Amino acid sequence: MQLHRRTNAKQYAPKTTGLFFALVFALLVSWRFCAASDLKFSFAPGEVPRGFVRVLPSEIYGKERGYGFEPGADVVAVDRGDGGFVTSDRPFYFSVALPEGNCNVMLTLGDPAGESTTTVKAELRRLMLQNVHSDFGKLVTRTITVNIRTPAISTGGEVHLKAPREATTEIWAWDDKLTLEFNGSRPCLDAMEITPADVPTMYILGDSTVCDQPEEPWNSWGQMITRFFKPGVAVSNQAESGETADSSLRAHRLDKVLSTMRSGDYLFIEFGHNDMKEKGPGIGAFTSYKTNLKQFVDGARAKGAIPVLLTSINRKTMDATGHIRNSLGDYPAAVRELAAEDNVPLIDLNRLTKTLYEAIGPKNLSEAFVDGTHQDAYGSYEIAKCVILGIQQDKLGLTKFIVDDWKPFDPAHPDPFDSVHIPPSPKWSKIKPRGS
Repeated sequence: MQLHRRTNAKQYAPKTTGLFFALVFALLVSWRFCAASDLKFSFAPGEVPRGFVRVLPSEIYGKERGYGFEPGADVVAVDRGDGGFVTSDRPFYFSVALPEGNCNVMLTLGDPAGESTTTVKAELRRLMLQNVHSDFGKLVTRTITVNIRTPAISTGGEVHLKAPREATTEIWAWDDKLTLEFNGSRPCLDAMEITPADVPTMYILGDSTVCDQPEEPWNSWGQMITRFFKPGVAVSNQAESGETADSSLRAHRLDKVLSTMRSGDYLFIEFGHNDMKEKGPGIGAFTSYKTNLKQFVDGARAKGAIPVLLTSINRKTMDATGHIRNSLGDYPAAVRELAAEDNVPLIDLNRLTKTLYEAIGPKNLSEAFVDGTHQDAYGSYEIAKCVILGIQQDKLGLTKFIVDDWKPFDPAHPDPFDSVHIPPSPKWSKIKPRGS
């Protein structure tokens, strides 16, 4: 794997265009590729295993180095003689420059002379590993599969990122590096090994109820679903706040997905919250909305991928009797109709979340929401479980990648609020995501 694959070649290419200089340049590029192909990092301050790169706590990420801790990390290295690790009393981030695509990351966690508990999130708070505990003196290894992407579209052009959000607080979703967050009561990172992963990809397109929210307390099921998959499938959540099916198409988000999509991949599609607010001639659930959704379905199928339609999750619209009122008009019905007409797998999140919210009840429903539309960590965790349930009910191939510790889930009997422990990330914001 190449650390600097996406470095702009123009800044290294010689101005002379002769064959000799072109050959020299090609050799230099080849040398850079070979030299950077072995991505093994050791965080122990003592002796480093052969083939590993030692990472010191003082090494901050820079493009020239191609790896390092993100600014603000307050980590210390602990030497255990025949091993060691870095740890911190607060969350820290580590980044590695990588090309676009999927990779497997094998993490060695734990303290050779103590206990540790580590939660790992990737890119924009995608929950990868939840509260991994290592007993006293024992190390554990866990592998995660992560997707990295950039705005460039290989077939031409690039995604029209929303300013300023996607260029600032959401930039980790689009830059040319992998960023991992290490969190928990005592995270201990011993080693990291990264290899390319030739695996199926689950793409997601949708709005703020689906996308990777960059800051606490906002959250979505799209950044929690990764918790429930084993290595061997990557999740590429390319949903964005405020999007409609139409605006997503115009921003070339579907074009971006299709440019990297392969046969056997999946495309999960959930819009509706913002589409229902559009007005004008020909605009409506069974007209423009349904037509736009069909473009997503047809595009995925043309690539040999499997489209999956999801109805919009409900808002927090509970009446005095403890029942959820429909606030999305005909938009869920239009999705169901398209799924039936085109024989598309359907996950009816609108019905599943109605059951979920009513089971949580009016007294505790606020524990699942930040505002009237968007979930917190608990709410999105439970909705992600609803999506996994839908995957099982539809008998999708993704079922074989569901984690071994998965337990049967019934939205009519949700997890108690205090049983879902997810350490919060350090970045917080009171700014409401686009869309409602």
